[in-house]
Amino acid sequence: MYKITFTHQISPSKGLKVLPNMKYILRLFTILLFLFLTGLKVTQAQSLSAADLSNINVAALTDAQIRQIADQAKNTGLTDEQLRQLLQTKGMPDEQINNLQNRIRALASTSGAASPAPDTSGRRLNYTPDTALADGPQGLKARIFGADLFRAGNSFEPNLRIATPVNYILGPDDQVNINVYGNSLVDWKLVVSPEGTINIPGVGVVAVSGKTIEQATAIIKSRLAANRYAVGRGTNVNVSLGNIRSIKVIITGEAERPGTYTLPSLASAFNALSAAGGPNVNGSFRQIEIIRNNRIIRRLDIYDFLLKGDQKDNITLRDQDIIRIPTYRVRVEMLGEVKKPALFEVLPGETLQNVITFAGGFTDRAYTAKVKVTQISNQQLRISDVTEDDYKNYIPLRGDKFTVDAILDRYENRVTINGAVFRPGEYELENGLTLGRLITKAAGLKEDAFMDRGYITRLKSDNTTELVPFDLRAIVNKTAPDIALQREDVISIKSIFDLRDQYTVTINGEVRTPGDLQFAEGMTVEDAIEQAGGFTLSANAKRIAVARRINTADPRSANSPVSEVFSVDVNDQLGLNGTHFALKPYDIVSVYMLPGFEKLKTVRIEGEVVSPGNYTIMQKNERISDILKRAGGLTASGYAEGGTLKRTNAAILGVDKSRVDTNALEKERIQRLKSLQENTNGSSNVDENQLRNDYVGIDLKKIIDKPGSKTDLLIEDGDVIRIPKLQQVVRVNGEVLYPSVVVYDSGKSFKGYLINAGGFTTKASRRGAYVVYPNGTVKGTRKFIFFNIRPDVRPGSEIFVPERQQRRGLSLAEITAVGGSFSGLIAVILGLISITK
Repeated sequence: MYKITFTHQISPSKGLKVLPNMKYILRLFTILLFLFLTGLKVTQAQSLSAADLSNINVAALTDAQIRQIADQAKNTGLTDEQLRQLLQTKGMPDEQINNLQNRIRALASTSGAASPAPDTSGRRLNYTPDTALADGPQGLKARIFGADLFRAGNSFEPNLRIATPVNYILGPDDQVNINVYGNSLVDWKLVVSPEGTINIPGVGVVAVSGKTIEQATAIIKSRLAANRYAVGRGTNVNVSLGNIRSIKVIITGEAERPGTYTLPSLASAFNALSAAGGPNVNGSFRQIEIIRNNRIIRRLDIYDFLLKGDQKDNITLRDQDIIRIPTYRVRVEMLGEVKKPALFEVLPGETLQNVITFAGGFTDRAYTAKVKVTQISNQQLRISDVTEDDYKNYIPLRGDKFTVDAILDRYENRVTINGAVFRPGEYELENGLTLGRLITKAAGLKEDAFMDRGYITRLKSDNTTELVPFDLRAIVNKTAPDIALQREDVISIKSIFDLRDQYTVTINGEVRTPGDLQFAEGMTVEDAIEQAGGFTLSANAKRIAVARRINTADPRSANSPVSEVFSVDVNDQLGLNGTHFALKPYDIVSVYMLPGFEKLKTVRIEGEVVSPGNYTIMQKNERISDILKRAGGLTASGYAEGGTLKRTNAAILGVDKSRVDTNALEKERIQRLKSLQENTNGSSNVDENQLRNDYVGIDLKKIIDKPGSKTDLLIEDGDVIRIPKLQQVVRVNGEVLYPSVVVYDSGKSFKGYLINAGGFTTKASRRGAYVVYPNGTVKGTRKFIFFNIRPDVRPGSEIFVPERQQRRGLSLAEITAVGGSFSGLIAVILGLISITK
C-alpha cells in the first residue's frame, strides 16, 4: 500500500486563494486514486508476506482458508524453501508450517487433483517427497508381501456352479431338490424351514438341518421307502442342493474393513477376507484365526497359499463364524538383490533362510556370501553381517532390515584388445599371458594394422591409468621382448585408415550421379566417370577439367596459385585404349556441357483460349504474346485482365530445376525473409512451412494490345498461363464481421464492399487492408495526410483485412513503477507550488 503525505502551509491571508484552484485538487485526487488501486493489487499479492503469523493455529483454519493460502503460495512462484523461510521470518513455528503442509496435501488428495511432477528447481509448499509417500499407510501396505492378493480387482468369489459337496451342512433357507424316477416319477423343490425341516408331500416333515447332503439323502430315502415308494426296487431317488442360503460372517481385528458380511454358504475364509480387503498394515498374514462357537478351529497362514498354493486351512465357513486378524508379531524387510523385495512376517522358529525363500531367493547378480542386517538396539540402530553359513541359524528380530548387495562391477581376470585384429574383444587373463599370445588368440593382425606403434592402457594400483607404448612390428617379429599383461589391460592397435583422412574424389557436371567417390590407387578420370554412372546426353567428353590441390603455395605471395587445373580429353566410350589421366586424392573432376545443347522446355496455357494445352518453347526470346498467338488467342468469354502467370522459384532464379533442390531454395528464401523481419521488428511471424506465392502479376490486356512491350515477359520452362472467364463477384475476407462473396458493381467503392461484409471487426487493421487482383497483383491502402486512399476494386478481386497487431499491456511491476514515478513528480510539483506561494 502506498501512502503519500503532502504538507502545505497556508497563511491566513492567502488561504482563500488556494480553494478556487480546484483543478489541481482534482488532478491530485485522480493520481491518488490510481495509486491506491495499484497499491491494493500489490497488497493483495503480498498479503502472505505481510501478515503476522506468530500466533496462527493451522488446526483452527477452515478448508477454504487453507486453499486460499495454497493458491497464494502457488502464485508467488517461490520455492518451498523460500516460502518456509518467509513464514519463519513472520513468526510461524515450524510445527505449524508442517501442519499447514499436511493440510494442503490432504486437500489436494481429496479433491482428486493430480500430483504435480517433481520439480528439481525448487520444492513447493505442498511438495511431498517420495520417501514420505513410501512410508505412509498406502505406501507401506504396497510393500507388504501378500497385500496385493486382496487389492481392488482381485476377487475370491465362491464358485456356485459346482456339484453338491457331500459334506455340505444343510441349514435354514437351503433348497433341497428331490428327484424320484423309475416306477414313480416325482420332482420336489423344498426349502428348509427356520426349524430345520422340509415337508415332503404325502410323506411328512423330515428334519435335515445340521446334516450333510449324504446324511439327508439316506433319511429321505428311508422315509420314502416307508411310504410305499419302491426305493431300490425299480425306483431311484436323487437328492441335490438347489438355491443355497446366505450366512453372516464377522470379521474383526486388523482388517481393512472390519464388520459383518453376508456371504453365500459355500464361501471360504479367503472369500470373507477378500470382501473385507484383507489385513491392514498392522494385521497378521500368517496367524488369522477362524472362531466357531467360541473356539478357534483353524489358524490360516496366507503364506502357505502364496508360496505353495496350499489351501488346507481355507475351510468353508458357517453362519456366525468369526475371523479375527491379530496384529503381526515380527515383521522384517528384505531389500536389494532378491527377486521379491518386500516386508515379510516371521513366525517363531523361522530363520533368515526362510525369509530368503519368502523373497523368491537371490537374483543372478546377488552377492550371496553375506547379508547386511540393520537391527534395532535399545536406543539406536546397529549394522551386522550374517554370513552364508549362518542363514539357517539367524533368528530375525523385530524391525530387522536385510540388504543383499550386488556383486562388484569389475573383473578379476579380464584383458581387452581393440582395433586392427580379426577378433577384438575381451579375453581371459591366463597365467603368463603376453601381448604376443593375446594377438594370436585374437586371430592375428589385419592387413591394415599400423605396425609402427600401439599402446596399452594400464590400470595402476591407485586406479589411475597409464599408457604403455610398444613397437608392434618388433613384438610380432619377436625382435623385442614380449610384454606381460595385467588385469584390466586394454590394448589398442590402430588401422592405417584411422590415422589419415578418408581419400575421396569429387565429380560433378554432366554425369548421371555426381558426388564424392572413394579414392583408390591408380584411379583415372574414366574410372570416376564410370562410377558416377557415365555421361549424360549433354556431356562434352572433349572438355573435362581436373582441379588438384597445391601443398607448396607461397603464403608470402599475393598471386601464389592455390590449385592446379588440368584439361582432359577422354573417349566418350570410356575404353581402355589410349592414355589415361591418373587421379590423386581430393581431385575435383568437372564434366562440361556440349555447346548449344538445350533441353526441351514447355509451358502450359489454360482456361479461355482456343487451344489450351502444353506448348514447347521454340525460341529463347519467345514471349507470352507468342504463346497466346500459338494457342489461337482468347475465346469470346476470356477475361484478359484476370490472366495470371505462375512461375516456379527455379525459373525465377534462372536455374535448371532438374539440377537444384527447389525445396531447399524455397526454405532459403523463407529464412532470409524471417531474418529480415527479426532484424527489423525483433520478431518474425513467418512460418517456415508456409507456401510461397508463385504468381507473377502481369497485365495480359496490355500484352495483347502491345506485344513485345516490357510487360510482355519472356517465358520460362514450367510457366503456367491461365485466362479465366469474366468474373462477376468480389470476395471479402479477413477481419470483417461476415466474410462473404459480393456481386461486383462498377459503381461500388472499396468501402461499399466492406459494408456488404458487415464492416470491420474490433481487431481489424484498417490501414492494412489490401486488394488481390485476379492477375495476382496486390495493391494496398495508401496514406495521404489524414486520409486513407483505398485501391480500386475490379471483377474477381479479393479484399483482405488483416488483424491488427496487439500491443503488449503493462505488467503489475511496470504499473507500480509508473505510479511511484508519478507520486514523486506530484510531490515535487506541490513542493514548488508551496515555495512559490
